[in-house]
Amino acid sequence: MSTLPEPQILRFTRWLAENRGLQFDATTVEGYDRLWRWSVTELEAFWGAVWDYFAIESPTPCARVLADAAMPGARWFEGAQLNYAQQVFRHADAAHAAGHPALVFQNERMRARGELQQISWPELRRQVASLAAALRGMGVQRGDRVCAFLPNTPHAIVAFLATASLGAIWSVCSPDMGPLAVLDRFRQIEPKVLIGVDGYVYGGAEHDRLPVLRQLLAELPSVQHAVLLRYRDEGADASALAAPGRTLHDFAALTANDVPFEPEWLPFDHPLWVVYSSGTTGLPKPIVHGHGGIVLESLKMGTLHNNLGASVETGDRYHWYSSTGWIMWNTQPGALLGGVTVCIYDGNPGTPDLGTLWRFAADAGATFFGAGAAYYASCMKAGIAPMQVADLSKLRAIGSTGSPLASDAYHWIWAHLPQMDGQRIWLTPICGGTDFAGAFLAGLPTLPVVEGEMQCRCLGAAVQAWSEPDASGRGRELVDEVGELVCVQPMPSMPLRFWNDAGNKRYLDSYFDMYPGVWRHGDWLRITPRGGAIVYGRSDATINRHGIRMGTAELYRAVDAQPEVLDSLVVDLEYLGRESYMPLFVVLREGAVLDEALAGRLKQAIKQALSARHVPNEIFQVSAIPRTLSGKKMELPVKKLLMGTPPEQVFKLDAMANADSVEWFAGFAARRAAAG
Repeated sequence: MSTLPEPQILRFTRWLAENRGLQFDATTVEGYDRLWRWSVTELEAFWGAVWDYFAIESPTPCARVLADAAMPGARWFEGAQLNYAQQVFRHADAAHAAGHPALVFQNERMRARGELQQISWPELRRQVASLAAALRGMGVQRGDRVCAFLPNTPHAIVAFLATASLGAIWSVCSPDMGPLAVLDRFRQIEPKVLIGVDGYVYGGAEHDRLPVLRQLLAELPSVQHAVLLRYRDEGADASALAAPGRTLHDFAALTANDVPFEPEWLPFDHPLWVVYSSGTTGLPKPIVHGHGGIVLESLKMGTLHNNLGASVETGDRYHWYSSTGWIMWNTQPGALLGGVTVCIYDGNPGTPDLGTLWRFAADAGATFFGAGAAYYASCMKAGIAPMQVADLSKLRAIGSTGSPLASDAYHWIWAHLPQMDGQRIWLTPICGGTDFAGAFLAGLPTLPVVEGEMQCRCLGAAVQAWSEPDASGRGRELVDEVGELVCVQPMPSMPLRFWNDAGNKRYLDSYFDMYPGVWRHGDWLRITPRGGAIVYGRSDATINRHGIRMGTAELYRAVDAQPEVLDSLVVDLEYLGRESYMPLFVVLREGAVLDEALAGRLKQAIKQALSARHVPNEIFQVSAIPRTLSGKKMELPVKKLLMGTPPEQVFKLDAMANADSVEWFAGFAARRAAAG
C-alpha cells in the first residue's frame, strides 16, 4: 500500500500565506474555487508567485510579469533570461546524491531479456553537453532548427535538451509517421540538422526506416548535417544518407565526449520548440512556444496539479506512455524540470499482452502512471488485472487523457489498482492541448474525484464554457450546460506565433475566429456546479485518434491520390464513455466499385502517409460529398448529424451546392441511431 506525502498544493498555499499574506484553503471545493479565481484574475500576482515559488533563476531582472494582457500578444517577464535545459539540471546533484536516477528506460527487446536501463543525472548531463558541443561544432546557433525523426527513447530527450541549451529550436516526429506527414511538418521550418533513427521494433515486428529517412533528407534541402541513431541495427549501413553539401554523423559518437555543460541564457520568450496541431484545411500548424512559458506551465502542472515533487524529497517516478508524435511526450522532459525521475517505455503496450506497461511500471518503480483513455478501456475489455501481473504498491496516481474517460473505466481503475492510505487510488484525467503545451482541466489530490469528471480548472487557466457568439461576437458563460471551451485570459505557454505566419493570420483564424480576443479551443465543455468539468469531444472536424490530432486535409491528400477517388470526407466521432468511430466517405469515378481490394489500398495509403492510428473504422461509397456554395466540404455539419443532431438543424439547404447529397447521410445517421 502506498502513502501520499503532503500534497504539493498545500505547500504552495502555505508559501502564499507566508510570503504574500494570502490565505487559501485548497482542501475544499469552495476554497480551491477562491484560489483558482485569484489565479485567473490577478495574473501578475499568480504567475509572479509561481516564478518565485520555484526559484527560477535569471541573471537579469524582469521589468514586469505581464506587460500586455491582450490575446494574442501577451508579453510575459520581459527582461528575464533563462534556459529550459539549465532548469532541468538544477536538481541534478541533489537528486543524484539521494540515489535517484534521471531516466529509467525499457523497450520491447530489453523487456524480453529482462533488462532495465537507468541513466543517472550526471550521465544525462554529460550526454547533453557532449551533443550540444557537437551541434555547436556543426554551426548550430540560436534560432536554427534541429529536427528529429526519433522514437520515445532517452536519445530523444538528450537531443532535445542539447538543442534547447544552445537556443536552437527543436521539432520531432515519431518514426511511425509516413514521409508525407513528416515532410508537411519539417519542410515548413527548414531544419539545419536532422537526427533520424534507422528503425524500431513495435509489436515484435522490426520496422526499417532508413528508406524513409533517405526520402526525408532528399526532400529537405536545408539540412546540412544528418545524424543517424542506430537503434534497430547497430550495423546499419548509413552510406546512402550522405550527399554533397551534407555531413553524416553517428549519434553514439556525438554523445561520447566529456565536455562542460554550457547552456546559454535566453530571453523569456526565446523559441524552444515547434509542435504541430492540424486543422481541417491546409498544412499542419507549426506552433512556436517559448522557453519561459513552457518552464512555468510544466512546473505548475507537474508539481501543483500532478503532485510531483522534487525527487530529492519524495523520490517520484513519472511514466506517461506516449510516442514522440504526441504532446504528452513533452511532459517527460517537463517532469525533469522538477527533479522527477522519468520512466520511458518504447514499444507496443499490448505486446506480449496488455499487462506489459503495468509490469514496466512495477520494475521502474513508477509512482505516477499515465496513458491515453483508450489504453485503460482496452485493459478493461481484455480482463487485465494489473495487481495480479505486477507489484504496483508504489503507485500513487493514475493519469488519463487523449479522449474522455468512461465512468466504467473509473470503476475498473479503482477496483484493480492499489489503495493509498486505505482510499482508492487518485485518478486524475486531464484535458489540454498541443496548442499551448499544457492543460486547461486537471486534478488535485486534495479534492474529491467524481466519476466521469475532471476535478478542476487548472490554476492560471481562465477556462469557461460559452454559448454561441452574439451579434457583438461575445458568448455567454454557461454553468452546467454544454458550450465551447474558451480561455478568457492569456497564459505564458500560449504560442508565441505560428512559423511563417504573416500578420498572425493563421494563428488568429485558428483560435480567435469565433470570439475575438478569446481563445476557443475546439472542445465541447460542461462546468458542473461543484466546479468539475466534463469534455464531450471536439467541437470542430479535427481528427483526434487516441490523443493524436491530425488534420483532415492530410488524410484527403492520401485518399484523393488514388485514381478511383473523385472526392472524400472523413469525420471523427468522439462519444463520452464510448470508443471513437471514424468513417470515411468516398465518391468514386464512374464504373469504380468500393470492393475489398480498393478499401485495403485506401487504408494502406492512409497508414503510410499518416499512421496506423488514422486508418478509418469503415469506408463507404457515396454519390456526393455535401458542400457549401463556395465548395467547402461540410465536415462539421456531417459530424453533428452523425452525433444525433437533426439534419434540419445542421444543414442550410439553400446555402449548399448539392443539397440532394444530404438525404443519404441523413439515412445513414438514422440507421446508426436505430442500431444503437
